[in-house]
Amino acid sequence: MTHTLEELIPDYIQGLPAYVAGKPVEEVEQELKIHAVKLASNENPLGPSPKAMEAARRMLGDANWYPDGGSKRLREVLAARAGVRAEEVFVGLGSSEIIDLASRVLLRPGLEGITSEGSFALFSIAIRASGGKLILTPQKNYGFDLGAIARAVTPQTRIIYIANPNNPTGTAFGEAEFREFMRKVPGDVLVVLDEAYREYADRKDLPDAMKLFREYNNILTLRTFSKVYGLAGLRIGYGIGHPTLVAEMNKLRTPFNVTSVGQAAALAALDDEEHVRKSVEINRTERKRLYEQLKRMGLQPVASETNFVFVPIGPRAKALCDELLHEGVIVRPLGWMGFPEAMRISVGRAAENTKLLVALEHALARPAGARARSVQTNEFSNRSV
Repeated sequence: MTHTLEELIPDYIQGLPAYVAGKPVEEVEQELKIHAVKLASNENPLGPSPKAMEAARRMLGDANWYPDGGSKRLREVLAARAGVRAEEVFVGLGSSEIIDLASRVLLRPGLEGITSEGSFALFSIAIRASGGKLILTPQKNYGFDLGAIARAVTPQTRIIYIANPNNPTGTAFGEAEFREFMRKVPGDVLVVLDEAYREYADRKDLPDAMKLFREYNNILTLRTFSKVYGLAGLRIGYGIGHPTLVAEMNKLRTPFNVTSVGQAAALAALDDEEHVRKSVEINRTERKRLYEQLKRMGLQPVASETNFVFVPIGPRAKALCDELLHEGVIVRPLGWMGFPEAMRISVGRAAENTKLLVALEHALARPAGARARSVQTNEFSNRSV
């Protein structure tokens, strides 16, 4: 009996949504013939550390050799900084690879993974891609309802994904709340705590993941070099967890998953504390300005602990994002992340944020009907950004 290719692919793979990446600046500028700024994907607008760029340039001369497949030096440095052992550190292609591998190790059809509605899309995709049953809990005040997640745990649950601070809403929970949650989670359920935006948070009572790691060995903490370190284009992140879990993930990762250039840049970036400090301070100042100016326009942005601002808009959210695009400002419509009536604005440099605010104020001042007609008559506006 002959099968079609589609029949050979499991249903849980065929039904997966594709991750929707932000539209590159170059593509927008080419198609619309305008100069654009990208405030959509939460990159560091200051760019990489100068030390990281120099280290990357030096390593390019050895690009004919395969990289250290185990990222040994980087793992040792990260372990020393975190106060853990090198075998408790996994280095991967950003946080994304680690999110996927954790589900691949623990899940199979018949088992369950839990995350929240309105959280990072790759959490849900990882659970479903492993054949697991996806359990989504509702949000509370645009954040994780840890109590609801704990109540959703069943004997079939093997993994829980949480982001603190959360993407795309920018909210965060404190250590007391997280400790209470961990007391309710069985020890045979892995809690993946994604801290990609931790460096940007002003909140002082965030969980101390490295301390809790010793109390609860079912925590896998994720960090990334894509945000405050400005190395999103090099795809490098790391996780800290139980050595048995790390060893099993190492069996599944792609050989030589992290490039030698990425490893060298990451090591140098860790040493450039001044660049991190400057990135955090500029973000804090500009995030506050964005929040206050959005409030002045009559909007209700959510207070953020990250390098972006989540803005509920209403039914016109997607059309408004399209209008901003035609003004040369790329922001993130959030229908694909479960918020069809909201947008996410990354915090850029002062001039970029000013361009956003001017364009947004002009768009909001137009009559609603004029906005709708403007969007419907341009085919570009119907494309995903």
